[in-house]
Amino acid sequence: MQRPDFNTEEVTKIIRGRRSLFVSQFKENDPVDDAIIEEMLENANWAPTHKLTQPWRFIVYKGEGLKKFADYQANLYKMRAEKNGTPFIEATFNKFKENPLKASHVIAILMKRTEGSGIPVMEEIAAVSMAVQNMYLTASAHGLAAYWGTGGPTFWPEAREDFGLEGEDMLMGFFYVAKPGIENWPEGKRDSIAEKVAWITE
Repeated sequence: MQRPDFNTEEVTKIIRGRRSLFVSQFKENDPVDDAIIEEMLENANWAPTHKLTQPWRFIVYKGEGLKKFADYQANLYKMRAEKNGTPFIEATFNKFKENPLKASHVIAILMKRTEGSGIPVMEEIAAVSMAVQNMYLTASAHGLAAYWGTGGPTFWPEAREDFGLEGEDMLMGFFYVAKPGIENWPEGKRDSIAEKVAWITE
């Protein structure tokens, strides 16, 4: 295979132009083409992965599937409050039930361990995170609104079986995608890289 000839300016532009846009910034009832979602997932599949374990798994909710996911997390939240004796907050319940319906697609992000691989869990988490970054960059390149959230069922033990997780497998959150409902792209904010790097030259 011949070495690819990349446009480094465009690569830098996409990386530095990527933003998280949230539900309040979504354009509702205007779905993103499935072909773009498939491109995002295919690009996710090309993330770095030690020993080619490819630990990322995705579940895509769209259309009526969004309602199924929304009802699931809202009802699980209510069940957990009743079982654990923790306060039930109506506004939180409603957010779980309504926010997914404002997206075009919601993608559950899972990390599946390869038994006997000997690879540290941290490396598999990092591989999935890089896969999600590929999704983020692809969404941004298409001018879409997207964000990766770890709310709802992400850390609820009751959700593990529902998502087919075993052992050290993890549910790593949900990636929301929609067309943007705002005109201006948010400004980025980063401290200087000079404050975060040490150079050792001799």
